Amino acid sequence: MSTRQTRTGEGRGLPRRGDTGAPRQEGTAPRTSPEGSPGGPPARDRRPRAVPDRPRALAVPPGGWPGGAGAVAARFLALGLIVAVALWAVAPLASAGNWTGTAIVAAVTAAGLYVYLTPRRMPAKYLLPTTLLVLAFQVFPVVHTMSLALTNIGDGHLGSKQEAITAIETSSVRREPGSAEYRLTVAERDGGLAFLLAAGGRAYAGTAEGLRPLEGATLGPGGRITAADGYTVLTSAQASARSAEITELAVPVEGGAIRSQGLSRAYQGRAELTYDAGCDCVTGSGSGSGPEKAWRADEEQGRFVAADGTALPQGWKVDVGLANLAAALTDPRINAHFLGVFGWNLVYATAVVALTAALGIAVALALHHPRMRAVRAYRTLIVLPYAMPAFAMLLVWRDMFNTDFGLVNRVFGLDVDWLGEPFTARLSVLLVQLWLGFPYMFLIATGALQTIPAEYLEAAQVDGATAWQRFRKVTLPLLMLALSPLMVSSFAFNFNNFNGVFLVTAGGPFPADNPTVGATDLLITYTFRLAFGQQGAQYGLASAMSVYVYLIVAVISIVSFRRTRVFQEVDR
Repeated sequence: MSTRQTRTGEGRGLPRRGDTGAPRQEGTAPRTSPEGSPGGPPARDRRPRAVPDRPRALAVPPGGWPGGAGAVAARFLALGLIVAVALWAVAPLASAGNWTGTAIVAAVTAAGLYVYLTPRRMPAKYLLPTTLLVLAFQVFPVVHTMSLALTNIGDGHLGSKQEAITAIETSSVRREPGSAEYRLTVAERDGGLAFLLAAGGRAYAGTAEGLRPLEGATLGPGGRITAADGYTVLTSAQASARSAEITELAVPVEGGAIRSQGLSRAYQGRAELTYDAGCDCVTGSGSGSGPEKAWRADEEQGRFVAADGTALPQGWKVDVGLANLAAALTDPRINAHFLGVFGWNLVYATAVVALTAALGIAVALALHHPRMRAVRAYRTLIVLPYAMPAFAMLLVWRDMFNTDFGLVNRVFGLDVDWLGEPFTARLSVLLVQLWLGFPYMFLIATGALQTIPAEYLEAAQVDGATAWQRFRKVTLPLLMLALSPLMVSSFAFNFNNFNGVFLVTAGGPFPADNPTVGATDLLITYTFRLAFGQQGAQYGLASAMSVYVYLIVAVISIVSFRRTRVFQEVDR
């Protein structure tokens, strides 16, 4: 039988391609073509055929929305929830005058209603929430960090210029003879402290924003306020627990501020430092004695600076351009040890990925063997480190490496200062991350092994391949298809593994002549120590260093993805 006969069904009792499919009766005349020739080709039907309508992505039946009344109710309930959340978010933004945030919320809400109130645009229904989540949790943090890197934000430079002036004046308040006194009641409103003040039969409410008359207050024995609408009066025990906050609170008034004297009295003092808008400066002695001094506003530094170069501690946030980014490269405090820290950071991240992947694959192969017994019990025990809180386990490992009473030295009879020497400290953090990280690689490798067809290995064995050759030529390449992207992401995570180093060694050990950089410091811990050290928090500098770390990780990740070709489809 020829191939053509097989395809057309000839020789198997099947009708030919030109037949109608009905068996021809004995004695009947052969079919005649339109031209009258017997057995000729059948006449074509010249009548136009009806073309069915193209199905739409989401056709709406005549009764309305698809899915029934329950689905429609659930859809509109979800949309109502979106609108309610939008109104809840817009209210504080509008009251604070943040019109940019208000416009963003309004635009997002309008886009959501536009997409979900129509039965069409099916792809947008899935892409919209994903896009919003990416913008909120990926794009916005990166852009915000970069914007902070262009400012001097930090301790003493957190607010506006007016807030800095208020802080300077209230912090310099001194009590003078004959100053006004108040009966004080400490209260709370919206989570913040407030002074309920009574003097001369009048009641006032004072906060860090200022003093205002208080209506609806109840005065008790001794003239103190015992209750007020909208305020929660603190008990003596509650006020004592927050005594530090009460002492720091100053209610600004004209020419000074009201401060507490204990928990039951307050006084109005005079500010030793006052702001003069004419010269855009702060004048005064600052200590109640000594000659008058002037601190003029320096808009480039965001602080008030005197002629002798001294500056007031309170400043305000200003744009500094690329100063922080340049300081990260030119400041000797930073760049003197940058290359050393960066080199160890690369070694640390690479070693952790290599060790965890190797151990995870080895254990997965051992438990994947057909003769292995009690596999479920072993897998449960192996996954335990991954299931436990990492920060708690890191602290436990730190104590286990203790020289005097640590479990490691006691069990093995050693006397090794694990965290006190550079080599052993680096070995310690690698061992800890190996114990914490290999269960993740084990889980992925176990799942990937179960997807490898047994026929591949059997064919390799028939061809004479040894066990090592089968692993190297068949098993490992197929495993790497699943592990390669995870190894790249693990590298990025461990490159910035702050907890893995800081909770075990705090970046140490440190040389005796340089307490700023340690043997196990990563770029992230080194940045943390520089930006939040003894000089106070410098969020702008920390953001600038974070931008460099982000660029380094991004470049390494992109190169790794291209080298491993994890996104290339395997079709041969």
